[in-house]
Amino acid sequence: MARLREQYKTQIVASLMERFQYDNPMRVPRLEKVVLNMGLGEAVRDKKVIEHATKDMATLAGQRPIVTYTRKAVAGFKIREEWPIGVKVTLRRERMYEFLDRL
Repeated sequence: MARLREQYKTQIVASLMERFQYDNPMRVPRLEKVVLNMGLGEAVRDKKVIEHATKDMATLAGQRPIVTYTRKAVAGFKIREEWPIGVKVTLRRERMYEFLDRL
């Protein structure tokens, strides 16, 4: 179990219950997910940038990211609809706590 998760269960829940007078431990706020994203404006000119960013994000997060696409065309930015523009990863449960420990 990650250090942060263990600390949350043993110390943080107890202190928050005391501070805010919660009668039930399930009322204490907790982390659900951590989302990491990387916007890549230069991906418009060079498609290899997305591949490099995917490898970097996978190394950082420990799981494969998904590619995000533009929703609509914007002439001022010289992008069209459905062009790859970034990558993102959603970390939940144990992977989330392990990532936060590494920070």
